[in-house]
Amino acid sequence: MACEHLTHRVVRYEHDGSVTMLAESFNGKPFNAPNDVVVHPNDGAIWFTDPGYGSLLNYEGHRAHNGSVQPFQKEAIYRIDAQTAQVEKVAEEPFKPNGLCFSNDYKKLYVADTGTSHYPEAKNIIWVYDVEGRKLKKARTFADMDLNGKSGFSDGIRCDEDGNVWSSAGWVGDGYDGVHVFAPNGDRIGQIRLPEICSNVCFGGSKRNRLFMTGSQSLYAVYVETRGAHIT
Repeated sequence: MACEHLTHRVVRYEHDGSVTMLAESFNGKPFNAPNDVVVHPNDGAIWFTDPGYGSLLNYEGHRAHNGSVQPFQKEAIYRIDAQTAQVEKVAEEPFKPNGLCFSNDYKKLYVADTGTSHYPEAKNIIWVYDVEGRKLKKARTFADMDLNGKSGFSDGIRCDEDGNVWSSAGWVGDGYDGVHVFAPNGDRIGQIRLPEICSNVCFGGSKRNRLFMTGSQSLYAVYVETRGAHIT
């Protein structure tokens, strides 16, 4: 499963090398630029975010020349039904919803908001929603990315088997950039400091206890005494 910035699509890459298009528009308009995607195991539904960076920067896709921070439509979170392939908007509270992940029990959905890149009134936070079937309920702040008076972005996020949220972090500098770990109640309980911005994380290895971290120019890995909650 992949989000393509240039084509504004969510696709699946098949074993034979072919590409299956899953979603490319909503309400007759193209997506801004889908960014991150997760699958719910109970029904196979695909959930993804559409913050639009691939249409705001030539570096990440192809810049839309309409002068808007919302290239084609309001940034939002979507769900693709596995049976009908129907696309529905499930939330739009975050200014620019970016990374997302389910909690270890799949009862919550966490969403990183990177809206301060274009909206002065936005905050660098991670949202949390209650998952009720096909719907998201009770939008609220899970964690604030402020640390010692400095605030950067949460980007890619993953949950471990104990319900902790591991968030890539950056765009601040030494002492901040890397990975921030939050307990289920939103308290920051740990950090992995890296010498560069961290944009995404995932758990891998045979025991899912090796954390992989993508930096600006490097790939890092460290074994941790927990396991990723889901196969990612």
